Amino acid sequence: MATPAKPAAQRKRQPELEGDFNRNPELGYEPTAEVGFIRCLDHGFPTPLARWHCHDEYELHMIIATSGKAFVGDWIGPFEPGHMVLCGPNLPHNWISLDLPEEGVQKRDLVIQFQHAPIENACHQMPELAEIVPLLERSRHGVEFFGFPNGGQDHWHKVKAAKGMRRLAAFLDFMTDLARWTDYRLLSSVQMKGAESDAEFDQINDIVNRITENVAQSITAADVAAELGMSESRFSRFFRRATGNTYTDFVNQVRINRACQLLMSTDRYVTDICYECGFNNVANFNRRFRELKGVTPTEFRKQSESRFGGSSS
Repeated sequence: MATPAKPAAQRKRQPELEGDFNRNPELGYEPTAEVGFIRCLDHGFPTPLARWHCHDEYELHMIIATSGKAFVGDWIGPFEPGHMVLCGPNLPHNWISLDLPEEGVQKRDLVIQFQHAPIENACHQMPELAEIVPLLERSRHGVEFFGFPNGGQDHWHKVKAAKGMRRLAAFLDFMTDLARWTDYRLLSSVQMKGAESDAEFDQINDIVNRITENVAQSITAADVAAELGMSESRFSRFFRRATGNTYTDFVNQVRINRACQLLMSTDRYVTDICYECGFNNVANFNRRFRELKGVTPTEFRKQSESRFGGSSS
């Protein structure tokens, strides 16, 4: 009688949570006891630091050597020297070089990590800091900046070289320039542009929460318009003004983003994911997915495997 085959080992799909306990100075980190809420880091590649991971801090990540694939949340795209991304707290990320020389590179990444609470608390006492709050909100989805002078390197070196109040001043100077920079894109999700009043914002926020929490449920624009006491045409204008998207496009983006999460974090069949995310047939799911992500769901899953930096097998 043949011995039953052992089940295949479950592939690790979840990001590793990084904390102070595994921030070894030998890997390039500044010692925890020597820094405040702003920490600088630089490292080469390959390195144990290049892995699919997340952490509680914001991370401003600059690439100065090699090119390859970047993974930020459910976004997959190319990077090269000059690539700069701000990742918000607990947004998984990794950068994998594909043109690496045999000996590797001594320095590929320049990084600044900083905590949210000190900035949030300071905003209550120093209204000038409110200028950077929209930037921090956008970073929840990952923000890629284009055309920033010297890829942010000059700013990074000023922050790195400074300590105490001078480091804070250099950091705020950098953040101010980023907050005012207009050539950027969001990577991992849709952008909320805000509403004209608190009441409108609350209405839009409730709608968005319903869509994101019930992706498989068919909630039509007519249904929502009726609940709000609006005509469908008025609701459509209202929604587009607040989100920058038509209602249908927004729903499709949310559903595809959810599908990306399932494709990256589970081994479930594409067909099952299709129906769980609210699509009525696989052909429409594949078409919408390709429109938004540029690849099919199967191709996306295959590409996403390399975010760990190892073999996808």
